Amino acid sequence: MSHTARKLLVTSALPYANGPIHIGHLVEYIQTDIWVRFQKMRGHQCIYICADDAHGTPIMLRARQEGIEPEALIERVAAEHQADFADFRVGFDNYHSTHSEENRYYANTIYERNRDAGHIVRRAITQAYDPEEQMFLPDRFIKGQCPNPKCGALDQYGDSCESCGSTYSPTDLIDPRSAVSGSPPVMKKSEHYFFRLGDFETQLREWMASGALQPEIANKLQEWFVDGLRDWDISRDAPYFGFRIPGTDDKYFYVWVDAPVGYMASFRELCEREGLD
Repeated sequence: MSHTARKLLVTSALPYANGPIHIGHLVEYIQTDIWVRFQKMRGHQCIYICADDAHGTPIMLRARQEGIEPEALIERVAAEHQADFADFRVGFDNYHSTHSEENRYYANTIYERNRDAGHIVRRAITQAYDPEEQMFLPDRFIKGQCPNPKCGALDQYGDSCESCGSTYSPTDLIDPRSAVSGSPPVMKKSEHYFFRLGDFETQLREWMASGALQPEIANKLQEWFVDGLRDWDISRDAPYFGFRIPGTDDKYFYVWVDAPVGYMASFRELCEREGLD
């Protein structure tokens, strides 16, 4: 059976660089690897790229706990991840890190283009702050008693209760504590950078209806439009392990800004190494 050779770029979810690969992770990489090998055997140009997702508060805190720099932690974890993938014969064409110059270039470029086009706004928000550690706390780093009167489970996260499934704001928690220092957090204002997702509503609706997506995925995405697309908070305050936002001294890109861009960065590294366009 003759067929036209295809150009396929394939990836898997980026593993987070604060701990080892577990067997549940491996299912995805092994399945993807089988599919990629099959496409290569069929004569297609099929490139499989991936990277460690290496930024964020959990990595910063884990490194601090171990008394090492975040760079040392992610370097060690990268070596462990790649050794495990090699043991399972997962054949990446390129394996990179989101803490790379290629990724900084793409994250900055995408941000600067959106900023210059008026799609970034700044405004002050009030957040929980750990006065002892002198850092703002993500919801997952605040713990306390579930505010649901029918539940009241102790030691629950600041955004949802694992016991009853309730979701809430960290300010609703009873007796909230910082998961970092154990001290009660205080509320403090800070200026944050927001991406105006609503500016792209028409464009996104057209793309979703274009046949580019499976119907099930398009239907799921429709849920985001029911309440209207909200501005997305793309900044985090120092101390934070990530890329500093261009033009600022103490603001960093939230990990979810540069993590998805990491796929492009890993492919870019491969292209430069192998002379591909």
